[in-house]
Amino acid sequence: MHKDILIGTTPAYHTYPDPSEGPAGGGGKHPGLVVIHEIWGLVPHIKDVADRFAAQGYSVVAPNLFHTLALEGRADQSLLAQMQQQETRDEAQKTMREVFAPVRSPEFGAQALAMLVQCVDYLAQDSGVDAEHIGVTGFCFGGTYSFALAAADPRIKAAVPFYGQPLQEEKIKNLHCPILAFYGAHDTALADSLPALKDAMQKEGKGFTAVMYPDTGHAFFNDTNERMYNAQDAADAWNKTLAFFAKNLKWEK
Repeated sequence: MHKDILIGTTPAYHTYPDPSEGPAGGGGKHPGLVVIHEIWGLVPHIKDVADRFAAQGYSVVAPNLFHTLALEGRADQSLLAQMQQQETRDEAQKTMREVFAPVRSPEFGAQALAMLVQCVDYLAQDSGVDAEHIGVTGFCFGGTYSFALAAADPRIKAAVPFYGQPLQEEKIKNLHCPILAFYGAHDTALADSLPALKDAMQKEGKGFTAVMYPDTGHAFFNDTNERMYNAQDAADAWNKTLAFFAKNLKWEK
């Protein structure tokens, strides 16, 4: 089951198990999950991923953190394809910089994190959600903010960032939950940043597991991106994610 909602002023997609299918864990309640979109916004692919988690027994909220940006018709997978072609690369890069310039500002970062905390509020107050067992996952931009939300909100009990930028070292001490992170070795910037992140996590005594797939790159989980999708690694990451959440959110479907 699913519905489009507003959390504060932020549009979001809420997908959840059918209550008629029987009791969940946690005294009849389901664990909650925040799913954070890629740089392309709350597109159908992200809603599909949210639905997959709902089919596994999670009550899932996927917010549109870019609802104030004018993305439609300007930034989507076709823009990414244009950036790969020599004859269209310069114009596509210009469009990319213009559209996503606000996302790089500290003000946007603070607003996005506040929106995500409101998503946790929403799940915690939902009568069908076990408020003690809420997690987060996200992809690319969403992977970065999965790290950030895990450090900002102690109600997050497990986090799974996919190819997100590493958390700033000074914020690692604020983490309250275990983290499982996925990377592709061909995504060289993130791959190169991983050793320092591992060291910082170990220094602070945080539970951090990184999975590096040697034959893939960025966005390998996105099955709508023909150029980057890696079906084998995506399936493995999905299974590892489900096992991680089942363990740390105390949930078995």
